[in-house]
Amino acid sequence: MEGIRTPWETPPDHGQAIEVAEGVLWIRLPLGMALDHVNVYALDDGDGWTIIDTGLNTSKTRAIWTALLNGVLKGRPVRRVVMTHHHPDHVGLVGWFMREHGAELTSTRVAWLLARMLTLDVEDRPTPEALAFRRSAGVPSDLYEKYASERPFNFSDMVAPIPVGFERIREGSIISMGGRQWDVRLGNGHAPEHATFWSRDDNLVIAGDQIIASISPNVGVYPQQPNEDPLSDWLEASRRLAQVAREDHLVLSGHKLAFTGLPLRMTQMIENHLSALERLKEWLRIPRTAHECFVPLFKREIDQGAYGLALVETIAHLNHLYHRGEISRHRRADEAWVYQYHG
Repeated sequence: MEGIRTPWETPPDHGQAIEVAEGVLWIRLPLGMALDHVNVYALDDGDGWTIIDTGLNTSKTRAIWTALLNGVLKGRPVRRVVMTHHHPDHVGLVGWFMREHGAELTSTRVAWLLARMLTLDVEDRPTPEALAFRRSAGVPSDLYEKYASERPFNFSDMVAPIPVGFERIREGSIISMGGRQWDVRLGNGHAPEHATFWSRDDNLVIAGDQIIASISPNVGVYPQQPNEDPLSDWLEASRRLAQVAREDHLVLSGHKLAFTGLPLRMTQMIENHLSALERLKEWLRIPRTAHECFVPLFKREIDQGAYGLALVETIAHLNHLYHRGEISRHRRADEAWVYQYHG
């Protein structure tokens, strides 16, 4: 199995693009958070462009897109926007492209429903369910009170309203983009019905956040489904996609760099989670809450900026072990779940 190579070590500057294959442009947009960028792609359809993912709905990102449209995109219209999945950094400007530029939307059904639903769900304070979720994780009182008193992040803060109407893609769909035919293969775990695109005409794979070169996609449990097991979904999807991975595939991801060596990367990502589960079981020979399980999973202390993502991913791993019958759990008087491994 060959190693992983990154053909372009330097990403495009804001407002610029790198042509990674004929008619396929790699564009990078700012996020203003710990993960400071998202990769999006423009595919040349001759009379216009297909855009895959859009970045956040901010004035800075809209200004970058305006410069791109007038510059490297040669003034030709964006006729279609394709969503890989529903997360804000990928769908923030879908509605803007539809309303302001007349683009049509292509998406899986679940991604469209979630994106549209979440933009309509505005909360000034955490819901009772969100607070119960934090209590069940054993979040310390100071962090809990801070969370309870603040306005939570709302999708509508960073995602423009998404109009009704889209073209549905699903597992097994074939879509034409950039002078190529692409097989649609769905991932799961990071986001439900996450679309990935595999070119029939050359070696390109557009993977969104399902497959990334140097980081593992976040797999998290949220208050809406506190007992869910998304890690099972992610492992199933990864093993399925690994069966069609080739050494020469050029993978264009939602973050980090484009790379080749996909079979090795799929193995690495799967083994990363499996080894984390083994470390977690050993850690749970002493009963602990989710809040107390960061170190074996992430091998470092977690600061407040990364706390939310770390918590939901920790609970995903605990739920996976619990549903597999490998650990037990019981409620403390303060509502926190306490987990233990008895092997």
